[in-house]
Amino acid sequence: MAPPATDDAHPPATSGRPARRPAPLPDPTARTVVHLLRHGEVHNPEGLLYGRLPGYGLSERGRAMADRLAEHLVAAGHDIALVVASPLQRAQETARPAAAALGLEVGTDERLVEAGNQFEGLTVGVGDGALSRPQHWWKLRNPLRPSWGEPYVEMATRMHAAADEARVRAEGRHALLVSHQLPIWMARSAAEGRRYAHDPRRRECSLASLTSLHYVGHRLEGVTYREPAADLLPGAKAVAGA
Repeated sequence: MAPPATDDAHPPATSGRPARRPAPLPDPTARTVVHLLRHGEVHNPEGLLYGRLPGYGLSERGRAMADRLAEHLVAAGHDIALVVASPLQRAQETARPAAAALGLEVGTDERLVEAGNQFEGLTVGVGDGALSRPQHWWKLRNPLRPSWGEPYVEMATRMHAAADEARVRAEGRHALLVSHQLPIWMARSAAEGRRYAHDPRRRECSLASLTSLHYVGHRLEGVTYREPAADLLPGAKAVAGA
């Protein structure tokens, strides 16, 4: 087994993913796909970084995005064996239309939850938010970890652990995991051997997008990205990291 990661800014050099032994599959040639779905638009008129706060559900547009995702999955004919979501309201609400369309129940996995963030409940806009106040500047001392919240490497590790479990459960089929932008981006960064430290504006993980992990046996073969609700994105509001 490769040694554990020691640099929070980089994925492990050996495989591009957090170091651990994948769970074995009975069939090492089975092709399995784990889709990481970001939730739809959230009703957030105050523009807060809501993080893990309760009570933040989908907006009307967000519900339309969730419906569009369900339609896309059915039309694509994906053989989805399970639907699992973050415990947060917006993720659960995004998962329900897809699960209903596929005749499945929505499971819950705490490992898919939003990133922990010390700015939770505050506005973080440039010039008028928490980032402009000196009492918060100490939290920004190390953007490589990052110092204001859950370490990137921990997010990548928990997300890939959830994906590995889903891969085993859905062997030879597809699994749908509903999560949040930053954890999904960390999972993809680890899978593709990218640096964890990044510019949030450059994340390719729009609202209601699908980041899909393609496995052969327990080996990650590749990553694909789609935006089935792209026509609903213009005008949508999203807090970075939500």
